[in-house]
Amino acid sequence: MITVTINNQKVEIENGATILDAANKADIHIPTLCYMNLHGTENKIGTCRVCVVEVEGRKNLVPACCTESLDGMVVHTNSLRVIKARRTVVELLLSDHPNECLTCARNQNCELQALAAEMGIRKIKYQGVQSKYEKDTSSYSIIRDPNKCILCHHCETMCNNIQTVGVYSAVNRGFDTVVSTAFDMPMMETSCTFCGQCVSVCPTGALTLVSHTDEVWEALDNKDKVVMVQTAPAVRVALGDEFGLESGARVTGKMAAALRRMGFDKVYDTDFAADLTIMEEAAELISRVKNGGPLPLITSCCPAWVKFIEHQFPYLLHLPSTCKSPHEMLGPIAKTYLAEKMGIDPDKIVVVSIMPCLAKKYEANRPEHGYKEGHPYVDYVLSTRELAEMIREAGIDFKNLPDEDFDSVMGESTGASVIFGASGGVMEAALRTAAEWISGEKLQSVEFNDVRGMDGIKEAKVKIGDLELNIAVTNGLGSARKILEKIEAGEANYQAIEVMACPGGCVGGGGQPYGNNKLPILEKRAAGLYAEDRDKPIRLSHENKEIKQLYAEFLGEPNSHKAHELLHTTYTKRTKE
Repeated sequence: MITVTINNQKVEIENGATILDAANKADIHIPTLCYMNLHGTENKIGTCRVCVVEVEGRKNLVPACCTESLDGMVVHTNSLRVIKARRTVVELLLSDHPNECLTCARNQNCELQALAAEMGIRKIKYQGVQSKYEKDTSSYSIIRDPNKCILCHHCETMCNNIQTVGVYSAVNRGFDTVVSTAFDMPMMETSCTFCGQCVSVCPTGALTLVSHTDEVWEALDNKDKVVMVQTAPAVRVALGDEFGLESGARVTGKMAAALRRMGFDKVYDTDFAADLTIMEEAAELISRVKNGGPLPLITSCCPAWVKFIEHQFPYLLHLPSTCKSPHEMLGPIAKTYLAEKMGIDPDKIVVVSIMPCLAKKYEANRPEHGYKEGHPYVDYVLSTRELAEMIREAGIDFKNLPDEDFDSVMGESTGASVIFGASGGVMEAALRTAAEWISGEKLQSVEFNDVRGMDGIKEAKVKIGDLELNIAVTNGLGSARKILEKIEAGEANYQAIEVMACPGGCVGGGGQPYGNNKLPILEKRAAGLYAEDRDKPIRLSHENKEIKQLYAEFLGEPNSHKAHELLHTTYTKRTKE
């Protein structure tokens, strides 16, 4: 341990810690922009210089985020020299930043805007040439506006170091420096997975989501359309953050009530489709294990993960389950089975998915997820953030809404389905059903705790009757890469693997509320899902009565011809570029 003095306050800190670490330990605020500490990875490159401090005995100001604390060091974080320097840095950033705050998607939720307000900056002091770049709107998920980039490199660190996708890099030098794609390629032509993690860490409006709120309002106003909405498990434990509720608070009933007040004709639960996914995926797993492969079966619920393996490991595309993701299962069932029951032309049905994820927007537009050209099974995908925006726009007092249930026939769900939103949940749900189907016996305990938790890679051995399964669960694409490299090298012996692209699973999705992707918050959200699982009267997917009804009346049995036609998909080999 060493001792440093910050603003006349002595602080004991571990040797090797930075000045910023010491200040944080003493609850002394030092503003930052480029610094990021997320999911075990630090971005402490000192490029923005917003965190500069004065160290006695040194001629120049130093960046607190990447300057090591030394024993006996005396630091001043709020001297006049420091305050003037920070102010100048922010004023220079603003001089090359579009003056579009009122119309920016990050208005009132922008770190640069907040810093300018904190420092009392009310005018653009430095005038001159501004950077001019084309906005990239090529993808279905992410909008890239380099004019608002402040060179914090958060997106680079997230994409390259945590997710290992490698789409972003700083190019050019001096005033012409910008973070971009290789050869400034449109996002749609890159190997981007559209996981949205870069959007979640961008401090300004340089990276934002593609919004579909206007289109959904138009659909709700169209009297010739029947607008159905479905909500993913992870949304119900994150939406409350947008309305001042505690992180991880379960707002399932309030969410259903809000959606009805917004004008949706039918309010369904993607959890129903998660139970349907387990019926198909568990049957597929059992078939592969009994018939010699191909193994390991890898889950396919996450579209960002699917695009990752299509680009990075295309020769392993025989391993992912052929099951569609849950919301892409509910879409086909809504426009076939439900349309028949309700006597509605499928073309008049509009399916809206509320997801924690930006890759779902891309997924809904994949050609294999439509029933004919120009007619997708899922018409629009909204993120958790977009839903919160629409609720506020509609003037709904969310916190005081009464709890309401989902509609039938696609509203009943089990505890197995709700845990899909947390890392390990899909695997646990599949194991609950597979264990009973293989053994023919009732489970004494339905909880498989070894696959739970926020670790990037979890491994477990699961004994089912005479069968022992080697299981792996990963979250974050960097962790997935490690597992796939083990398979590639012949060092792995797994029968089943769960992969989620976002750290923590869907609870940490790129469409969740801004600034809430830190580990303690993700753990609270996961705890909320497991609590809802425990409160469910039915906790096994194959015991869902509405699922049984669907198979009896329409699908026949899991992995039937009709099930494959509607609920299974194919994958595409893609290049790494």
